[in-house]
Amino acid sequence: MKNSKVVALVPMRHHSVRVPGKNYRILAGRPLFHHILLTLLAVPEISEIVVDTDSPDIMEGIAKDFPAVHVIERPVNLRADDVPMNEILMHDTSKVPADFYLQTHSTNPLLRPETVSRGIHTLFQNYPAYDSLFGVTRLQTRLWDSLGRPVNHNPAILLRTQDLPPIYEENSCIYLFTRQTLEIRRNRIGERPFLFEINPEEARDIDEEFDFLIADLLLSHRLNS
Repeated sequence: MKNSKVVALVPMRHHSVRVPGKNYRILAGRPLFHHILLTLLAVPEISEIVVDTDSPDIMEGIAKDFPAVHVIERPVNLRADDVPMNEILMHDTSKVPADFYLQTHSTNPLLRPETVSRGIHTLFQNYPAYDSLFGVTRLQTRLWDSLGRPVNHNPAILLRTQDLPPIYEENSCIYLFTRQTLEIRRNRIGERPFLFEINPEEARDIDEEFDFLIADLLLSHRLNS
């Protein structure tokens, strides 16, 4: 697997509802989208980085600061809020051939290069027994459903939270897959995915203004320490 071509795909929209302009807003001294590109450029296993975007600001910024990054302008028919990410990935993978694709987001600025490398090596070592890989965050806390029923514990047996069986949250940091898996399932997650655990600090995703402020604090601290 060492000669396999890995292409990193990073979708970046111009418009954001909950955190306006977040992809190009300044975080820890740089536009947010810079951080994930710097991370991916530091991963030696990645052959090419591709950004799919409809944003003139991001296109201009990449041309100026990241000339080695390949930009795909998102077609108009794929720009609506309700277009599934898997359809965008189908379009992008048709434009850039590779053995494996690694998809991540600009909203994961705390993700480290060594974690991405470890994810790639993990799938390579376990392929084809596992046909894909995605990032997860371990949860060991008492969970309840909307009807007040316990999900992962017995209220009559009050185990310590650290002794609860773990549940894993899909954190959207890393997806590794082949074009074949995407075509057959119309999904970046295959039939036999490897759940790749990522440290909760790295796995922070920016969905709300609060997330942006926390990520800015954590990344600024990391860069200045």
